[in-house]
Amino acid sequence: MAELPHVVIIGGGFGGLYAARALRKAKARITLIDRRNHHLFQPLLYQVATAALNPSDIAAPIRSVLRRQKNATVLLAEAQRVDPAAKKVLLDGGDQLSYDWLIVAAGATHSYFGHDEWEPFAPGLKTIEDALEIRRRVLFAFEAAERERDAASRKAWMTFVVVGAGPTGVELAGALAEVSRHTLARDFRHIDPAEARIVLLEGGPRVLPTYPPDLSQKAEAQLRKLGVEVQVGAKVTLIDEAGVQLGDGARLDARTRIWGAGVTASPLGRSLGAPLDRAGRVKVTPRLTVPGHEEIFVIGDLAAVECGGKPVPGVAPAAMQGGAYAGRAVARLLVDASKPLEPFRYWDKGSLATIGRSAAVADFGRVKLSGFIAWAAWLLVHILYLIGFRNRILVLVEWAWAYVTFQRGARLITGAEQARLAERRDRDKPAA
Repeated sequence: MAELPHVVIIGGGFGGLYAARALRKAKARITLIDRRNHHLFQPLLYQVATAALNPSDIAAPIRSVLRRQKNATVLLAEAQRVDPAAKKVLLDGGDQLSYDWLIVAAGATHSYFGHDEWEPFAPGLKTIEDALEIRRRVLFAFEAAERERDAASRKAWMTFVVVGAGPTGVELAGALAEVSRHTLARDFRHIDPAEARIVLLEGGPRVLPTYPPDLSQKAEAQLRKLGVEVQVGAKVTLIDEAGVQLGDGARLDARTRIWGAGVTASPLGRSLGAPLDRAGRVKVTPRLTVPGHEEIFVIGDLAAVECGGKPVPGVAPAAMQGGAYAGRAVARLLVDASKPLEPFRYWDKGSLATIGRSAAVADFGRVKLSGFIAWAAWLLVHILYLIGFRNRILVLVEWAWAYVTFQRGARLITGAEQARLAERRDRDKPAA
């Protein structure tokens, strides 16, 4: 009996999971590879970073998600390179995996625009580890300020700079303002957390630059109402352990910096032998395939494709739709490879960004919302997209509790010993 065709999926994010599910009835062997054992709901990652949710609330084990799909196997491994000529994926440890069809959903990572040396001083937000590190730095900053006797040093500890005013930066800045103004308001004796300075820097002319200008203005107004200091046209030229330098010569002394300014595609795309755009994304055909290799599909943040003359954005709904399309396409080709595939069509369901309690903006094309209605729409959409009934219930309970009490239940500082050692080294440095 001939062995079933082998479909390999790289990445267990939205795109990879939707591709696997679309292949659940296919007569094929499905192998999904991911370097982590869990699927992560990235749109809510900032809430882990700001102590509103626990990591387990927004993550689910990939094996658990696919446990009922008998034709699917999950491998905990890192795909280091693809060899399109040999139709193999090279894994960490020297292992190789042959494929008949390949779906690459490797996603994206932080981009510091040629300044990777800034990463230790301003972590980005892409993984649970990133979120926990940001949470540690944020909460530890208030603890350090409580102990600090020098006024200038205390002010630096209580200054938080978020670089980049896209959705991630806006959401982080708004959440940090709520943490300082409400969650921690009565917890300290020597400092007033409400005096914390939250600065949101944007190099362009407005926040949320991909949104319509009127929604950008409303978002900025809501941020300022929360107490966020918004600076547009503020280009960062240097980030170090003590603060941020701007292009106009101004300097912000801030012990906590967070990066939300840009992303770059996974380096795995470079091994596919296809042309790349400036962000490192693979320029795929209208069928999401690699030119010259119709057996390789590239989806999600790694794919550069246009629909209706507009580039498909690197957002979760696009990854879901791309994954479902690629999975259905492979299933169809497994039955009859002679039938041409219809081009991928992206249905733009709109964009939402939350700013804070009862504050958000939503762009649904002709319908544009802001304030409480947009915030309620944001809550509903994110609950519906969360994978797992348990996750939805937990997140609903946490949000309800936070809404009524203004409290956040995940305020644990992990890695505190390293932070204390770093602070002690700073204190012990001899004066210049």
